[in-house]
This record gives sequence, structure tokens and C-alpha cells, in this order.
Amino acid sequence: MKETDADRAVKSKAFDVTADQLRQFVERIEQFESEKRDITEQMKEVYAEAKGRGYDTKAIRKIVALRKKDADQRAEEDAILDMYMTALGMA
Repeated sequence: MKETDADRAVKSKAFDVTADQLRQFVERIEQFESEKRDITEQMKEVYAEAKGRGYDTKAIRKIVALRKKDADQRAEEDAILDMYMTALGMA
């Protein structure tokens, strides 16, 4: 089958739409990456402020991680940790 000018125009239009969509996805991802860097910098500043006021930032990070988990998940992890520590003679 011979490709006509109309066929080439349709193919070109489809490519343009695909390229535009791809460009939009890439630009959105780049925007989110920029926002993520900004938020990461702000979090560093908060941790630095807490440290400057005498708080242990390792403990704060641990608390933040624990607060992300539900009570059942924390209890299960604590039980496993206790069991392993007992097995190793650490408890």
C-alpha cells in the first residue's frame, strides 16, 4: 500500500500529539523534582533548628518514621526486635 500525503499528515499529527504529551509529562516530573528539592531543603532547616535547640535529630527522625506506621505494625516490629535481641543475648 502506497503512503499518501494524507497518510503522512495523519502520522505527523499523531507524532506531534504524542510528543506534546510526553513533553508535558517530562515537564511535570521536572516541576515535582524541583519542589521535592525545595521541601528537602526545608526539612533540613527544621532538623537543624531542632538540633540548635538541643534536640537529638536521630531520635526525631525515628519518631517521624514511627508515626508513619499504625499501632499494630509498630507492635509487630517491636515484638520481632525484642525476640531477636533476646536470641542474641542483648535483652
